[in-house]
Amino acid sequence: MQDFINGRCGWCGTDELYVKYHDEEWGKPVTDDKTLFEFLVLESAQAGLSWITILKKREGYRKAFCNFDAAQVAQMTDEDVERLMHFDGIVKNRLKIKSTITNAKQFLVIQKEFGSFLKEAIREADQALQETSEMDRKLALGEIDDLHSAMIQAEQSAAAVEFTTQLTSKAVSAYNQIMGMQV
Repeated sequence: MQDFINGRCGWCGTDELYVKYHDEEWGKPVTDDKTLFEFLVLESAQAGLSWITILKKREGYRKAFCNFDAAQVAQMTDEDVERLMHFDGIVKNRLKIKSTITNAKQFLVIQKEFGSFLKEAIREADQALQETSEMDRKLALGEIDDLHSAMIQAEQSAAAVEFTTQLTSKAVSAYNQIMGMQV
């Protein structure tokens, strides 16, 4: 397999679904909770399988797991697990189905504990970077001549980005610890 073919990574080959995923989703940052939960479900289902197998079943997962609504999935029961064991649109693995429900419950805990705080930190860091870019542009064009203020703004932006990076890392670490406790 070649590393790079027709402007794409070689791993996606020529399958239309894989190419669409590569071009529109792969490597793109995701901050929407519903999409994050969707990828948590799909990535968990992939364990031991190829990604293309899961991509081909994505719509089945969407139907089976309440359009990736974590709150609804968290309410699923043993009866739902049994029903999904006979649903053709997903991988019929009891442990993977149950882990999706457990993951939904833990996702909601993390969302409640860290979600809004993390989103606000990301928003503030983005705003600080935009303000710094605008100040840099004005400084370069000679619209302002206060180099000291521009440097302070740049330092504040760097600190906001560093804080957000550390906060994100802590949230991921907390999630991994919570998931490690699951039996």
